[in-house]
Amino acid sequence: MQLVLSRVAQTIRPSATLAAGALARQLKAQGLHIYDFSLGEPDFPTPEHIRRAAYRAMEQGHTRYTPAAGIPELRAAISQWYRSSGGPDYSADEILVSSGAKHALYNVLAALCDPGDEVLIPAPYWVSYYDMVAMTGARPIVVPTAAEQGFKLTADALRAACTPRTKLVLVNSPCNPTGTVYTPEELYELTMAAWERGLWIVSDEIYEKLIYPPARFVRVATLDVRLRERVCTVSGVSKTYAMTGWRIGWVGAPKELVQAMANIQSQQTGCPCSVSQYAALAAVTGDQSCVEQMRQEFEKRRDLVCRAVANIPRLALRPTPGGAFYAFINVQACLGAEVNGQTLTDDVAFCQWALHKVQVNLVPGSAFGAPGYVRLSFAASREELQAGLDRLERFVQELRPRCPSHNRHSADSD
Repeated sequence: MQLVLSRVAQTIRPSATLAAGALARQLKAQGLHIYDFSLGEPDFPTPEHIRRAAYRAMEQGHTRYTPAAGIPELRAAISQWYRSSGGPDYSADEILVSSGAKHALYNVLAALCDPGDEVLIPAPYWVSYYDMVAMTGARPIVVPTAAEQGFKLTADALRAACTPRTKLVLVNSPCNPTGTVYTPEELYELTMAAWERGLWIVSDEIYEKLIYPPARFVRVATLDVRLRERVCTVSGVSKTYAMTGWRIGWVGAPKELVQAMANIQSQQTGCPCSVSQYAALAAVTGDQSCVEQMRQEFEKRRDLVCRAVANIPRLALRPTPGGAFYAFINVQACLGAEVNGQTLTDDVAFCQWALHKVQVNLVPGSAFGAPGYVRLSFAASREELQAGLDRLERFVQELRPRCPSHNRHSADSD
């Protein structure tokens, strides 16, 4: 019998960042040294006190199903975590714990969106936003932003993109892939415009602890008391505590919506991993000095990348990342050049050839809705970053302008 896949299975693309990371691992297994700057994954080990908490949880028998919304102790701890760091004032029953922030985001979309609804996604955007929206049957509406404006969605652009079918807007500050951090004033204008249009606001704040002065982080739900009932705050332990594989994230939202999402989650995964929840409990209630230590190191890496890119002809990095651990590099001046007799037609080709020629693994900006750019994750050691950037500089310097005969051929073909 012929296999007939569902509409979702036929149209959803694999995650570009995970695919790039898998390719790097495959090449490394073949004995190649790959300078892999593809994944948004801290290279630090999970702090020891968190690992020990997981071990204790197993020893104490916490290896069974938990409530679908997460263990009460962790929900209460996350509630206190928000209260002690400036709000919002979420109660424990306004917190849903999920299998990673990605899962939390999907729960929000599944609970709020119907087929035909529209979701505004500022571009550049995290690779999974578009497909997660599409999986619900809603329509992703990509709203371009410009580097000259710091890759920030404005209130006017939001209003212009709205239609009677617009249900919500996705906001990500600090942003993956650009590192953009909105000012409190910019976020206020944007989110109040969304509130005035009756939109839900999904604020992806997974990089909230990775901020580089003078940038300043502010939680969307604290900007105005009126926003409290229209904002879903998504975060988790993956980036802050170097716990990507533990798969614990959460969302803070109105109680009724949290209950609806818990119902959905109970049918999807049953509950988040029990041992990981106890590890996350230790993370949010324990010593936070590890967070600042990692943030300081990321800032040094950010500065190294910015200096190095500034010295590579035909590459540009503007604006300077204010948060997260990504550099979104403009490679448009390289497109049209030749390498090994082949033309670099787009950012995808740039990444393919950079990997092939100098073993530097980057992610094409096209995957983030921004052709002509590449994303470099600086979640790698400074030594690895410097060596990889030196190789990237060599690759760019060896690019050759297109042969005039190629230009004539192109003109003859028009």
